[in-house]
Amino acid sequence: MAAGNYDIVIDQGADFSIELVIAQNGNPVNLGSHSASAQLRPTPTSSTLTATFTCTVTNASQGKLTMNLGYALTRNIASGKYYYDLELFNSSANSITRLIQGVARVTAEVTR
Repeated sequence: MAAGNYDIVIDQGADFSIELVIAQNGNPVNLGSHSASAQLRPTPTSSTLTATFTCTVTNASQGKLTMNLGYALTRNIASGKYYYDLELFNSSANSITRLIQGVARVTAEVTR
Protein backbone atom coordinates (compact mmCIF):
# COMPACT_ATOMS: atom_id res chain seq x y z
CA MET A 1 0.00 0.00 0.00
CA ALA A 2 1.38 3.40 -0.97
CA ALA A 3 1.64 6.19 1.59
CA GLY A 4 -1.06 8.81 1.57
CA ASN A 5 -0.15 12.34 0.51
CA TYR A 6 -1.08 15.10 2.93
CA ASP A 7 0.47 18.57 2.86
CA ILE A 8 0.79 20.44 6.16
CA VAL A 9 1.40 24.03 7.27
CA ILE A 10 3.65 24.71 10.25
CA ASP A 11 3.54 28.18 11.78
CA GLN A 12 7.04 29.28 12.75
CA GLY A 13 7.26 29.94 16.51
CA ALA A 14 4.03 28.08 17.32
CA ASP A 15 3.17 24.56 18.45
CA PHE A 16 2.22 22.17 15.65
CA SER A 17 0.12 19.07 16.26
CA ILE A 18 -1.90 16.70 14.14
CA GLU A 19 -3.89 13.67 15.27
CA LEU A 20 -4.19 10.66 13.00
CA VAL A 21 -6.57 7.72 13.25
CA ILE A 22 -5.28 4.59 11.55
CA ALA A 23 -8.05 2.34 10.22
CA GLN A 24 -8.34 -0.55 7.82
CA ASN A 25 -11.66 -1.32 6.13
CA GLY A 26 -13.29 1.25 8.43
CA ASN A 27 -12.04 -0.41 11.63
CA PRO A 28 -9.34 1.08 13.88
CA VAL A 29 -5.96 -0.65 13.74
CA ASN A 30 -4.79 -1.63 17.22
CA LEU A 31 -1.47 0.17 17.68
CA GLY A 32 -0.50 -1.69 20.85
CA SER A 33 2.67 -3.08 19.25
CA HIS A 34 3.42 0.01 17.14
CA SER A 35 5.52 3.14 17.38
CA ALA A 36 5.74 6.04 14.96
CA SER A 37 8.49 8.36 13.78
CA ALA A 38 8.51 11.38 11.48
CA GLN A 39 11.13 13.79 10.18
CA LEU A 40 11.27 17.10 8.33
CA ARG A 41 13.92 17.74 5.66
CA PRO A 42 14.62 20.41 2.99
CA THR A 43 14.24 17.81 0.20
CA PRO A 44 13.16 14.18 0.30
CA THR A 45 16.72 12.96 -0.37
CA SER A 46 18.56 15.50 1.80
CA SER A 47 20.91 14.27 4.51
CA THR A 48 20.10 17.48 6.44
CA LEU A 49 17.59 16.85 9.21
CA THR A 50 15.54 19.98 9.88
CA ALA A 51 13.44 18.57 12.73
CA THR A 52 12.19 15.35 14.28
CA PHE A 53 8.52 15.24 15.19
CA THR A 54 7.44 13.79 18.53
CA CYS A 55 5.11 10.92 17.68
CA THR A 56 2.93 9.38 20.38
CA VAL A 57 0.35 6.61 20.29
CA THR A 58 -2.44 8.28 22.27
CA ASN A 59 -5.10 5.54 22.12
CA ALA A 60 -3.76 2.20 20.89
CA SER A 61 -7.10 0.37 20.71
CA GLN A 62 -8.68 3.20 18.68
CA GLY A 63 -5.68 3.53 16.34
CA LYS A 64 -4.92 7.12 17.40
CA LEU A 65 -1.53 8.81 17.32
CA THR A 66 -0.25 12.39 17.31
CA MET A 67 2.62 14.05 15.48
CA ASN A 68 3.95 17.21 17.19
CA LEU A 69 6.58 19.92 16.96
CA GLY A 70 6.87 22.35 19.86
CA TYR A 71 7.29 26.09 19.45
CA ALA A 72 10.90 25.88 20.70
CA LEU A 73 11.70 23.85 17.57
CA THR A 74 9.48 25.65 15.06
CA ARG A 75 10.88 29.07 15.93
CA ASN A 76 14.28 27.89 14.68
CA ILE A 77 13.03 26.58 11.33
CA ALA A 78 13.41 29.03 8.46
CA SER A 79 10.21 29.74 6.59
CA GLY A 80 9.86 27.88 3.32
CA LYS A 81 9.10 24.53 1.74
CA TYR A 82 10.13 21.24 3.35
CA TYR A 83 9.20 17.57 3.08
CA TYR A 84 8.11 15.09 5.73
CA ASP A 85 6.89 11.56 6.15
CA LEU A 86 5.54 9.51 9.02
CA GLU A 87 6.42 5.84 9.41
CA LEU A 88 4.78 3.24 11.63
CA PHE A 89 6.92 0.45 13.12
CA ASN A 90 5.12 -2.79 14.03
CA SER A 91 7.32 -4.58 16.58
CA SER A 92 5.22 -7.78 16.36
CA ALA A 93 5.78 -8.15 12.62
CA ASN A 94 9.15 -6.33 12.59
CA SER A 95 7.91 -4.18 9.71
CA ILE A 96 7.78 -0.50 8.79
CA THR A 97 4.96 1.15 6.86
CA ARG A 98 5.08 4.71 5.57
CA LEU A 99 1.64 6.10 6.40
CA ILE A 100 1.70 9.66 5.10
CA GLN A 101 4.07 11.98 3.31
CA GLY A 102 3.97 15.40 1.80
CA VAL A 103 5.09 18.98 1.65
CA ALA A 104 5.39 20.99 4.84
CA ARG A 105 5.19 24.75 4.40
CA VAL A 106 6.65 26.75 7.27
CA THR A 107 5.09 30.20 7.47
CA ALA A 108 7.16 33.10 8.80
CA GLU A 109 6.44 34.37 12.30
CA VAL A 110 5.71 38.08 12.55
CA THR A 111 5.23 38.45 16.34
CA ARG A 112 8.48 37.92 18.21
